[in-house]
Amino acid sequence: MTTDALTVEQVSWHAGAVKILDEVTLTVAPGEFVALIGPNGAGKTSLFNVVSGLYRPSHGRVLLGGADVTRLPPYRRAQRGLGRTFQTSAVFASLSVAENVALAVQAHRGGSMRPWRRGTDRQIAAAAAEILDRVHITNKTAIAGDLSHGQKRKLEIALLLAVDPAVLLLDEPMAGVSAEDVPALAEVIRGLTVGGRAVLMVEHHMEVVLDLADRVAVLHHGALLACDSPSSVMADATVQQAYLGEEL
Repeated sequence: MTTDALTVEQVSWHAGAVKILDEVTLTVAPGEFVALIGPNGAGKTSLFNVVSGLYRPSHGRVLLGGADVTRLPPYRRAQRGLGRTFQTSAVFASLSVAENVALAVQAHRGGSMRPWRRGTDRQIAAAAAEILDRVHITNKTAIAGDLSHGQKRKLEIALLLAVDPAVLLLDEPMAGVSAEDVPALAEVIRGLTVGGRAVLMVEHHMEVVLDLADRVAVLHHGALLACDSPSSVMADATVQQAYLGEEL
């Protein structure tokens, strides 16, 4: 039996007296792409915060590769193969894209940070260049702060790939990305499951969700309303009602 890459087991989370997450159970298998959707305020980012260790669940467990990580801090979960992006871009704006990724590679390998600005090790530089090729960033000397928002999103994904996570959490990667940059970014995201990596993505761009996801999970008022193939979920009358009757 294959162990799920990520298991969220009956997770609830309260903010004071308010229940934000209500007994959510969700799995992502190795190599699977699951999209997490729901109306604003449904609890999607809160669930990501529980999975990544920013919040401690009021009830339930989080497992990575079958190991219980519920009580581990975020950095320990990262060491166990969990990577995450946030809604706001986070890169070293004054450094080149190659320097950004080289720093991440060097940190993952446990080397000293001291020499990296004076001349990056050839192996680290080669690894950074290969990762940038995978996310289709060709101008490796470009300053990160000068990139378009879509290119910064690609760079964020490159930084995650540098630490080789088994599970990726992508929090609204298309937010703020121009329409012309969406297809190229979607193509980069499509390739993230190669090699058995599991992806859980929060996204409001429904065309991207339907194109990329193996399964779609729907949160509503903190509870899991449905989790099935994109076509089945989109045809679900209860899901349609949760979106105020709007066509998805």
